[in-house]
Amino acid sequence: MIKITRLNDTVLVINADMIQFLEATPDTIITLTDGRKVVAKEPVDEIIDKVVEYKHRFLIAGPEVRSRQT
Repeated sequence: MIKITRLNDTVLVINADMIQFLEATPDTIITLTDGRKVVAKEPVDEIIDKVVEYKHRFLIAGPEVRSRQT
């Protein structure tokens, strides 16, 4: 999950795995896999960085989570 800021300054947490693509038009438009669109204040590169950080944390935590289940 990543936090983004909408144009009206509300914070929205979205599932990074649901992002289909990002557009800079000049606002950042996030299109989700279900077709919904969200307009964010953050630039595209910042959202990409947040997704990469989220994925990195997930991969690092992965082995620990798997070892708890066995």
